[in-house]
Amino acid sequence: MRNILKATTLESKFPLLAVEGGCIISKDADITVVYRVELPELFTVTSAEYEAIHAAWCKALKVLPEYSVVHKQDWVRHDVV
Repeated sequence: MRNILKATTLESKFPLLAVEGGCIISKDADITVVYRVELPELFTVTSAEYEAIHAAWCKALKVLPEYSVVHKQDWVRHDVV
């Protein structure tokens, strides 16, 4: 019995084209840029400091071009002592 399925490689199915200048470029010409933001611990800032952080987020989001997607992911560590 002959194998009629065509062979393919993982690289041909993988959507990424290259990583250049710290950016990820997809085969569809989408560009991904990753930033790491360190926020203060929960309940450690005053209301004025919280408002300043919120204003900075709003200002950063407003300067993004149309059709930008923002994904914010919080990491929580529960260290067992």
